[in-house]
Amino acid sequence: MKLTPKAAYSGKKIVPDIQDPGSDWPTFAEKAKQLLEVDKVAVVFGCWTSVSRKSCLPVFEKDNGLLFYPVQYEGEEESQNVCYTAEAVNQQAIPAVDYYLAQGKKKFYLLGTDYVYPQTTNLVLLEYLLSKGVPLENIGGGYKKDSSGKIISAGKYTPFGYKDYQQIVAEIKDFASSGDACVISTLNGDTNPPFFKEYAAAGLTADTCPVVSYSIAEDEFRSLPAKDLVGQLGCWTYFMSIDTPANQKFLANFQAWLKTTTADGVVKEGRVVDSPMVLSYDGVYLWKACVEKAGSFDVDKVRAAWKSGVSFDGPGGKVTTQPNMHLTKTVYIGESKADGQFKILQSFPDVYGLPHLKGTFKPKS
Repeated sequence: MKLTPKAAYSGKKIVPDIQDPGSDWPTFAEKAKQLLEVDKVAVVFGCWTSVSRKSCLPVFEKDNGLLFYPVQYEGEEESQNVCYTAEAVNQQAIPAVDYYLAQGKKKFYLLGTDYVYPQTTNLVLLEYLLSKGVPLENIGGGYKKDSSGKIISAGKYTPFGYKDYQQIVAEIKDFASSGDACVISTLNGDTNPPFFKEYAAAGLTADTCPVVSYSIAEDEFRSLPAKDLVGQLGCWTYFMSIDTPANQKFLANFQAWLKTTTADGVVKEGRVVDSPMVLSYDGVYLWKACVEKAGSFDVDKVRAAWKSGVSFDGPGGKVTTQPNMHLTKTVYIGESKADGQFKILQSFPDVYGLPHLKGTFKPKS
C-alpha cells in the first residue's frame, strides 16, 4: 500500500502498488526492494510459500519494511518486520492431531511436499506425538538421524508437481491395515489430485484411514474430486461455512465485488473464499487499526501499536495482535463435504499463536 509515511492518516486514500514475482522465489526479494526502496510503500501484503517469505525477509529487515503474511506456516521465526496473520503450528497442525488422538487414532503417517513448511512442521509433530505417548514405530513415513543419533527429518516427501503416488499409497494402506491410522498431509497444491486419486483407487476412505490436509482449503477443492473426499479433515482459523453475521456480510460483499470488478485475471465463476484470503483481509483491517492507534504510517510506530494489542472482528471471529507479531484467533476443525465445503466439527477459541515449538515437547516416559 503506497502512502506517504509521515502524512497524517486521516482521510488518506490507499493506493495499491501491485508487483507480481511470478512464483519465482528470488524475484520476491527484487520486488520487495522495488516496493520499499523505490516506490516507498508504507506496508506490504503478500507471499504464499515460506520460501517466498524467507527470500524477501532480509530486504524487509534491512529497510525496516512491514510485511503482512497470511498463509499457514511452520513457525520457528519471529521477525520484527513481519506481521504473521497466518496460522502457526499450534493453531492448525497440533489441534488436528489432538482431534485424531481423541478419536482413538494410534498411528500417524506424515506425508508432505519437499520444502521448509512440511519439513519443519513434521519435526514439531514428531516431537508432539512422542510427547503424547505415540511410539516411534507408529509414526509412518520414515525418519533420518544425524551422526549423533538425533532425528533431523521425519516423514515422506515428494517434489512439487509429483504425480506417481502408487508406491506411497500402497505403503499407507499397509500402515493402516490395523484400522487405527490416519495421514497427516502437508502436500502442496497440484500434488494433491494425483495423491487422492491413487488413495481412492486403493480403496482407502475417510473411514479406513482419514487424511487431514493442512494445505487444502475451499479454493483448492475447486480442482479436486470433492465427492470422493467426503469425511476428510481440514484445520484452519476460517471456514466459509461459519454461520455468523460477520461472515455472511463478508461473503455477500465478496460476491458483489466479483460482479462489478474489472481487474485483470479475476475468475468470476464458482468462486469461494478460504482462510488465507480471510487472513489477508483481516491483515488490512489490523494494519488500519494499528495506523489509527499510532496516528502514523511510520513502521516503528505501527509495530508498537501491533504489539500493544489491537483487535478486529473478522469473518472467522475476533483476531487480536500479540507482542510476538502473531495473532490470537479461533481454530476450527472441519470435515469435507461433497460440495467442497466443510462441516465444522469443533472449535477452539482464543488460541494464542506460538511460533517456537521445536524442542518444547518431551517424549512421554
